[in-house]
Amino acid sequence: MSGNTFGRLFRVTTFGESHGPGLGCIIDGVPAGIRLDPALIQRDLDRRRPGQSKVSTMRKEADEVEILSGVMNGVTTGTALAMLIRNTDQRSQDYGNLATCFRPGHADFGYFKKYGIRDYRGGGRSSGRETATRVAAGGVAKQLLAHAGIRIQAYTIRLGGVSAKKIDLAAVESTIVRSADPEVADAMITAIRAAQKEMDSVGGIIECRVDGVPVGLGEPVFDKLDATIAHAVLSIGGIKGIEFGAGFAAADLRGSQNNDPITPEGFVSNNAGGILGGISTGEPILFRAAMKPTSSIAKEQHTINEAGEAVTISVHGRHDPCLVPRAVPVVEAMTALALADALLQNRCARL
Repeated sequence: MSGNTFGRLFRVTTFGESHGPGLGCIIDGVPAGIRLDPALIQRDLDRRRPGQSKVSTMRKEADEVEILSGVMNGVTTGTALAMLIRNTDQRSQDYGNLATCFRPGHADFGYFKKYGIRDYRGGGRSSGRETATRVAAGGVAKQLLAHAGIRIQAYTIRLGGVSAKKIDLAAVESTIVRSADPEVADAMITAIRAAQKEMDSVGGIIECRVDGVPVGLGEPVFDKLDATIAHAVLSIGGIKGIEFGAGFAAADLRGSQNNDPITPEGFVSNNAGGILGGISTGEPILFRAAMKPTSSIAKEQHTINEAGEAVTISVHGRHDPCLVPRAVPVVEAMTALALADALLQNRCARL
């Protein structure tokens, strides 16, 4: 199975399944001499871990990260940095009725047709649990980026049909839905609970802002910075769309409205979302990612089994009624991985 590695110079390879002994990652390309704080990595894992609120899955995992190599006396050595997260609360029996049936909205059907075999216990590599290793790797990338003054923050701007009316970055972690507008957080929670009551789920939109980005990140043509970030973010399970800056709204603007005027003091606006021609402009990078409703729901659904016969299934077990709040740190992590790689590549661009 290919597709387990992301990045060119800052290269992350992940391994492990939702119901295996554990998950982990190996990072090649971490520069030597970075003072790495494991507590910062763990903080992001705690933000992503299951069982953290009344609107998340009740699976209980500590998600404690173990750094196995690449660090000595708290400083990176320049060698491969390996991390491990052990699984402790698997309940594979919850998936017994799905052993031969394909869950609607999941990767089951595609995996079976591609490989002739699949891990029905939570989806194996297609499980959302796989993102724990991304967050661990992203925690390393964030500390590399911090040396360059780059800061990343993601937050919920829409959930279950409820939209934020303002952006308050300081309030994001004060609500269990990580809303940028704490005044609508209760309405978002109500939307999740209403779907839960009907054995259903909801989706939403995550916005991400990156400050302190220098001019010049991103490689022209095929490795444009927005294309690389889009690759990173769209690789997250459940993300179905992404837009930068004005995004799809730019389609209804004239060039004179959409272009960002430049003055000796800098850009007047940021419809480009901080990226032009695939290269960072020095303005904040701003994008939004749409996440679909959780596919695993208890409501009865129509599907087929491996023999191609029509069946109905109900997915039991412990699943998030909305993936958005726990996906916020995952979006941050994948953005960090893309930017860390772009930062190292940019150091090779000129003498």
